[in-house]
Amino acid sequence: MDRALIIGASGGIGRAIAGLLTERGVAVTGLSRSKDGLDLTDEAAVEVALGRLEGSFDLILVATGALEIGGAVPEKALRQITPQAMMDQFALNCVGPSLVLKHSIRLLPRGGRGVFAALSARVGSIGDNSFGGWYSYRTAKAALNQMIHTGAIELGRSHRAAICVALHPGTVETEFTRKYLGRHPAVPAAEAAENLLRVIEGLRPEDSGGFFDWQGKTVPW
Repeated sequence: MDRALIIGASGGIGRAIAGLLTERGVAVTGLSRSKDGLDLTDEAAVEVALGRLEGSFDLILVATGALEIGGAVPEKALRQITPQAMMDQFALNCVGPSLVLKHSIRLLPRGGRGVFAALSARVGSIGDNSFGGWYSYRTAKAALNQMIHTGAIELGRSHRAAICVALHPGTVETEFTRKYLGRHPAVPAAEAAENLLRVIEGLRPEDSGGFFDWQGKTVPW
């Protein structure tokens, strides 16, 4: 890998991955809302930010997301659902990465291996959902998974060696998860970065359109 583009490079996981790749000699371009003012829910902003970039990237990783937006916490019951909370979750956790995919296709190599990956979450799996709750976040991540799977089909027609996947990083010790860790085992962001890069490096073109966890195991849709 020679060049990588990390969207959400100032967040816990994005920053750790960018740092690890830099240590390995990869030329990393990082974009984020906090440092670059990149609002993924604004298509014009996404188009301008990605339009400034030239050449091709071996890896384009979207490491953005949020459990809480505008003070709305994950719902535990149906009565807590609000239209605004659902729309906010969908905008950030599905529409944002989808817009990055739309405007970054030209930045993937046409003649060789290139990976587009977006961080999803196991709670976005319909088949693995046995606890319920977290309606808006689950729904937004499930929608993201469908976008990645469908986008991979189209991408494969123009970029035959490209790989487009959704990745579950596991439970990671970041500000993102701080309030929700409870008794769940979690790993530092640096360890999560190692795990995710190992999975990314092992992906093959036939894996495109898939949903994989930090161990490289397939997650049910």
